[in-house]
Amino acid sequence: MSSAEVIGVYPDRIKIAINNITELSAGEPLKVGSYLRVYDSADCSIIAIIENFSIELKPVPSRDNADVPTYQRVYILEALPLGFLDADGNFERGGGSIAIPPKLVEVATRSEVQKVYDTVPEGKKFLFAHLARERHVDVPVDGDKFFNRHLAIVGSTGSGKSHAMARIIQTAIGMRDDRHGEYQLNNTHIVIFDIHCEYQTAFPNANFLNVEQLTLPYWMLNSEELQDLLIESREEQSHNQVATLKRAVTASRRSHYKGDEEQRELIHYDSPLYFDIDDVLTAARAKNEETIEGARGPKQGPLHGKLDNFITRLENRCYDRRLDFLMGERAKRTSLEETLRQFTGYTTGATSNVTVIDLSGVPFEVLSITVSLISRLLFDYAYYYKKTNPEMRTETPLLVVYEEAHKYVPKGGPAKFNAARVAIERIAKEGRKYGITAAIVSQRPSEISETIFSQCSNFLAMRLTNPEDQNYVKRLIPDSLGPLTESLPMLSSGEALLIGDAAVMPSLVRLEEASPIPSSSDVRYLHEWVRPWHDVAFLPIIADWES
Repeated sequence: MSSAEVIGVYPDRIKIAINNITELSAGEPLKVGSYLRVYDSADCSIIAIIENFSIELKPVPSRDNADVPTYQRVYILEALPLGFLDADGNFERGGGSIAIPPKLVEVATRSEVQKVYDTVPEGKKFLFAHLARERHVDVPVDGDKFFNRHLAIVGSTGSGKSHAMARIIQTAIGMRDDRHGEYQLNNTHIVIFDIHCEYQTAFPNANFLNVEQLTLPYWMLNSEELQDLLIESREEQSHNQVATLKRAVTASRRSHYKGDEEQRELIHYDSPLYFDIDDVLTAARAKNEETIEGARGPKQGPLHGKLDNFITRLENRCYDRRLDFLMGERAKRTSLEETLRQFTGYTTGATSNVTVIDLSGVPFEVLSITVSLISRLLFDYAYYYKKTNPEMRTETPLLVVYEEAHKYVPKGGPAKFNAARVAIERIAKEGRKYGITAAIVSQRPSEISETIFSQCSNFLAMRLTNPEDQNYVKRLIPDSLGPLTESLPMLSSGEALLIGDAAVMPSLVRLEEASPIPSSSDVRYLHEWVRPWHDVAFLPIIADWES
């Protein structure tokens, strides 16, 4: 037997026996994940990746005593065939022509492995990662397919999801650290829903919107969002509350409309026109205190005293300082154009590729509504942009990043998440046609709306420790490549399984580090705890809390 010999060829793997492992590897350590070149006398080659190996002891008769055998180690490698290199060095996945049995086995050279991934057309290459086990090999993706077909990044806490997303966006906008040149504004448009205030450090030039800068007018809420905000559906009088809200909102929209009378009559509950929340509160109070004339004099109206809970909830929303961005005076004064400009980066006096919407200060009870309204506005912007420019392609395509998406679009979650689910599912199902793409980032892929994930064509699966989440990822890739997912619970931070239409093939990659990095690192408990006692200034904390 020669040093390396093919002893089995199967549809989904090649079996190789090796006597002298050091002779094959030429001093380089062979490991699971290494690439081999298997070829015949015609120089047509299979490129394969080592999937597993075992050691067999082959009995060899002893020269001194024929009845007492000695044993020789034989390494048995099983390799997954990826595709073929032709005589000109061009790589092609899948079928090919190679003589049976193949004659020779060698470790694939760096240039041969790189050819596997260089099949992406030059003008479409988008590079943010290299092979995890062969770090000198770049793994580009098709940039158009990567961003045009929704993306998901999944992984357990601490696996590096935020760093991965930051690196991808930094590459897209041409941002580099001092070693690679200066950042230049281009036509990239990215909106990040940042639920833990992590991305501001990664994008210092971003258009940053927290609850102090964000303006999101309540009068742009649709009927479902308004009812989620102001109605408790489980209350006995909820149907009366909805009817009162509908009449009051419609009447207020009509009273503030400046157009002609005929158009005023066409205004309805869901018309995207201004209404004054104070008008609604006044109407609800009047209905709650209404008296009507009866046969024996005045008597209580049909809703007299039945809207107390509705009025209390409405007052709480109006007077809650935490909701100034949604219910306050600046929300009343803003226009639709100003609202759209802040989300798309076209702010007055400045432009920005990235808009970071810091949701960390948004009260949890309105988080889903906030995400829902912004998502719906962005979709409608993309839709009407294309509608008003039918002869042109979309010139300002949007990428919308949903960090910790399981918090506001859970699978089968309560009714309060319906509005956000509908808005994001609409982007997932129809967004591609209008140049708006979703990037879903989550630590629990199995808990997110299946409609949303089913529309994602590209995945970065980082370390996953939950069996349900692992099984979810396993269903995404072909059976022949299934063993790649066995490494999911053991991946290092920054490593990921790259899967999807944009990738040449499913590959285990390591992402280049973001620079600068997002502020998502763990708190250094031990470092802080061993320091001398640190006094806390409580007054500023409480002042901010109570304001």
